[in-house]
Amino acid sequence: MVKRREAFEIEGKRVIAGSQMGIKLPAAKLYTDTQLDIHVEVFHGVKPGPTLLVCAAIHGDELNGIEICRRLLGRVNPKNLAGTLIVVPIVNVFGFIQQSRYLPDRRDLNRCFPGSSKGALASRLANLFATQLLVHATHVIDLHTGAIHRDNLPQIRCDTNDETMLAMANAFGAPLIMHSKARSVSMRGYANQQGIPCILYEAGEALRFSELAIKSGLKGVLNVMRSLGMLKGRVSNKIASVSAIRSYWIRSESDGLVNMKLKLGQRVNKGYIIAHIVSPHGGDSVAIRAPTDGIIIGISNIPVTNEGEGMFHIAQFEGDEIEIANEQLDEFLMEYA
Repeated sequence: MVKRREAFEIEGKRVIAGSQMGIKLPAAKLYTDTQLDIHVEVFHGVKPGPTLLVCAAIHGDELNGIEICRRLLGRVNPKNLAGTLIVVPIVNVFGFIQQSRYLPDRRDLNRCFPGSSKGALASRLANLFATQLLVHATHVIDLHTGAIHRDNLPQIRCDTNDETMLAMANAFGAPLIMHSKARSVSMRGYANQQGIPCILYEAGEALRFSELAIKSGLKGVLNVMRSLGMLKGRVSNKIASVSAIRSYWIRSESDGLVNMKLKLGQRVNKGYIIAHIVSPHGGDSVAIRAPTDGIIIGISNIPVTNEGEGMFHIAQFEGDEIEIANEQLDEFLMEYA
């Protein structure tokens, strides 16, 4: 007789093997004494395996990840699952309610890890997440978007020197992988310090839904689950991710209106004019040129700028890899067109 897998325990609740349970972690209260909870969905598989934590909206205005999580909930059957899947669609419930990146005291939750049970609100929430959720995980996928008015091309950020994280990133199937060592006070950085591989998915813009970001993100999470042996089937990637060697922001050289010549995802060559900055009252324009070859992976969507503001985020590649990246990106965009 096969021994039944032990139940998964969290916040005093027991999730038996082959079942799903929604669990509410008391987070804090509003000024009105209304309780706010972090809602957690746990899928405890019938077979042993990894414990994958998928979370979104550590920044409360980053909505694409929430929708990825919502769709993921309908795609997983715990009776066909190996290991355990923990899904947290909204980590920063305060920011989500206020449609803000931050908490009510303007603190960034993703700069407060591991936090403290006796600290300020951000510190307490970070500590709750770290001690009640992150402690259970063997792997983590952290879902993000660009900041408000900034759009990001789908990409994975992780420490590519770590074999496990690089394998997760390749399985995910975003067109680009950005080498990025996380800040120690971020959730990803703290997870890495605890020996938990964590990759970060960036796609889209704050306070906006992008079907490209959502569909590719959902497919990516399922691919990682397959690569970890949590789901049956092969990783379904039509493209191979390409790693960038570095990235940088092209900043405005003057103040005025921005007439963009190129779009998100397009290739640039050194010396290309990618935008003109003009005065609203007429006169000569200022040409903004690409200082290197690369691909636009982030862009400001506001057509006005002040000198020094970031306008285009450019990824650079080694040797001929820019050609490969450009081809893979074209295939990726066609797949989700």
